Amino acid sequence: MISLRKLNLGLTAWPCSLLRIFPVNGASIVFRQAIQSGWSNEIVNRSVGFFWGNIGIQSRVDCTVFAQTAPFSTIAGTILVQAQDIGKMSEELENVIDENKLDDAWALYVRHIQMAGFPRKTIVNKLVAAFAESSDLGRLESAYGMIEQAFEESKHDLLERNTLIYLSLAFAKCGSPIPASTLVRKLVETERYPPVSAWSAILAYMSQTSTGAYLAVELVLEIGYLFQDGRVDPRKKSNESLLSMKPNATCFNIALVGCLLFGTTRKAEQLLDMMPRINLKADATLLIIMAHIYEKNGRREEFNKLKRDMEEAPNVTEMQFRQFYNCLLSCYLKFGDLESTSHMVLEMLRKAEKAKNSLGTASLLLEASRSGDTLRSNVLTEDAHHRKPDGSENWVSYEDLCRDRKFSELQTIAKNLLDVLVIKLQKQIEFITTEHGILQPTEKLYVKLVKAFLEAGRTKDLAEFLIKAEKEDSPVSVDDSALVHVINSCISLGWLDQAHDLLDEMRLAGVRTGSSVYTSLLKAYCKENRAGEVASLLRDARRAGIQIDASCYEVLIQSKVIQKDSQGALHLFKEMKEAKIPRAGHQEFEKLVKGSAEGGEASLMVTLLHEIKEGKKVDYGVHDWNNVIHFFCKKRLMQDAEKAFKKMRSLGHAPNAQTFHSLVTGYATIGGKYVEVAELWGEMKSIAFSYGMKFDQELLDAVLYTFVRGGFFVRANEVVEMMEKGNMFIDKYKYRAVFLKYHKTLYKGKSPKFQSESQMKKREAALNFKRWAGLC
Repeated sequence: MISLRKLNLGLTAWPCSLLRIFPVNGASIVFRQAIQSGWSNEIVNRSVGFFWGNIGIQSRVDCTVFAQTAPFSTIAGTILVQAQDIGKMSEELENVIDENKLDDAWALYVRHIQMAGFPRKTIVNKLVAAFAESSDLGRLESAYGMIEQAFEESKHDLLERNTLIYLSLAFAKCGSPIPASTLVRKLVETERYPPVSAWSAILAYMSQTSTGAYLAVELVLEIGYLFQDGRVDPRKKSNESLLSMKPNATCFNIALVGCLLFGTTRKAEQLLDMMPRINLKADATLLIIMAHIYEKNGRREEFNKLKRDMEEAPNVTEMQFRQFYNCLLSCYLKFGDLESTSHMVLEMLRKAEKAKNSLGTASLLLEASRSGDTLRSNVLTEDAHHRKPDGSENWVSYEDLCRDRKFSELQTIAKNLLDVLVIKLQKQIEFITTEHGILQPTEKLYVKLVKAFLEAGRTKDLAEFLIKAEKEDSPVSVDDSALVHVINSCISLGWLDQAHDLLDEMRLAGVRTGSSVYTSLLKAYCKENRAGEVASLLRDARRAGIQIDASCYEVLIQSKVIQKDSQGALHLFKEMKEAKIPRAGHQEFEKLVKGSAEGGEASLMVTLLHEIKEGKKVDYGVHDWNNVIHFFCKKRLMQDAEKAFKKMRSLGHAPNAQTFHSLVTGYATIGGKYVEVAELWGEMKSIAFSYGMKFDQELLDAVLYTFVRGGFFVRANEVVEMMEKGNMFIDKYKYRAVFLKYHKTLYKGKSPKFQSESQMKKREAALNFKRWAGLC
């Protein structure tokens, strides 16, 4: 029952000309002849619950059809009836929610909002939870609209923490990470801190998509910032709920794997920098993820430190060792460290051969691979392969979530989804395989290493490496060795001098080879009319006891005829006849190429040819200079970083997005260096136009943050336009927060009458940014 005092209206203020209240379609409508004493339409409407309807109340409207003046007691009685109707409506709303009639519930809720505002707290939370449990995106959006309205009207106390957590979880599961992250942020803002076991599950669902993975990192950075450098005293009981939200290793693992899967590894490095500041220790899984990040970003020094931690880490599985050494080899190749790479390959081959020859060792390794941590890892791997990516087999109801005070079920979901993400990461292993627990190099690794040796012009070192590799891992036949495949690849690419050098190194090392290599190289020399090299190669073949085939003799004879050397041609014909070589030669090389093309698995030669033709030549210097610049920026030595950047350009190395990202974040860390970033922005655009440098999301996001922070809105709008053209995600929530923090009162008043053209442009740019961000 509603009293008159609750209506906030005085008795003497009522106008005398009010008419009776007539119920029409469940709503109460007041008709009047005239509104006196300054009464507004809104006050009259609110007093009778009239927020909707098609009949408007206009001043001085003559409604004689219903006109009949009513005494005050009749009006008060009608208001009491109206209150009873609202109570009945609330009861009906609660009943249809319990019966899961969500369409009817939504219609009643809308009607309730129009007549009397929000229902009771329990009803609001029941309706939101029911919509979240339906997993229907349309109903989820309706629930999100309820949340937004509650916050706009400062009635967010109606919403319980568990309700918002559950709705956020439902959005994340349905592939809508933006509202999911917004709800978590609102919980933190209103100091109703979600426990880490709850919001880690939200992170895990979000990290299944590119946008969600990016937002997951932002959430961990924002929440982790609250705990940096011991800001929260764990001894105070008042901090208990806040401490329950502190990110743990599972949160970091989920966010970092998401970065790796979707290529935002520089963002991931910011998380790694935060870890020691919140006293977080890395587990075995986190060490492997760190190895992937350091490899992608080319952090060689950090990788060497990580290698020591990896050797001391307990309970490291076979798969984790494979991942770690795969990343290590990839990092060596990225920097052109061919000595370390070849040494590691030979060491693997040596250990593999030793294990094969030692029956006892092989038995122990086989036994170990079937027990302990390795077995547990394999079981987890198989289990993760059969899990659904969205974790729907572990979905919890709202009632279960409310009963589970420690959110242990959500914690289980987070760990299961992390296993699924890690399995996806394991599929990126390409350089190392295992057999009975023994690490062995793959064909892909040989191809990358051989290509690097050839591009560096180090044929002698390549031959030495391949000869040693052959001794450790003997081929099936002399014509099927790795060195022969490499020589044949060089011949196919027209690199005849490199092929000849490799063949000489084989001969000097006493390694026998078949006639196919000599035949192929001789034919290639004849095709290019290089008579001197043909004669030299023939002498080498005779010394090595190699008999070339008939097809090669035919090419040699034809070459002599073209050179008008009839005596030479006749000599070759006699030599062929005396050797009793049949006209149908063996054609080993042609057969080899044909067999490689027809085989299900490409041979080393075919793979190498494809890699050299399709792959781009690596500029190892870029990685070295990027490391130097990153080091100076991290230590806030920006003058040294600028000198290194200029030296890098003077040596002919083209800066890339990683180079500029280090510089921009370095200036942002110092603060106030917005002009320098503006100058860098101009240089970036110039390099992109001249050399085709590609802008990525991480670089543009760092530039945009710096411009918004410094109030450079003309350039900020330029970056926004570029990101939107490239279909890159922009976290508007973050930029709204940055704007409100640093520029809340900017351009709030009326435009001054007198201002320069520059001031007008700045003002218009700031207002355009506010409109884009949804602040006006």
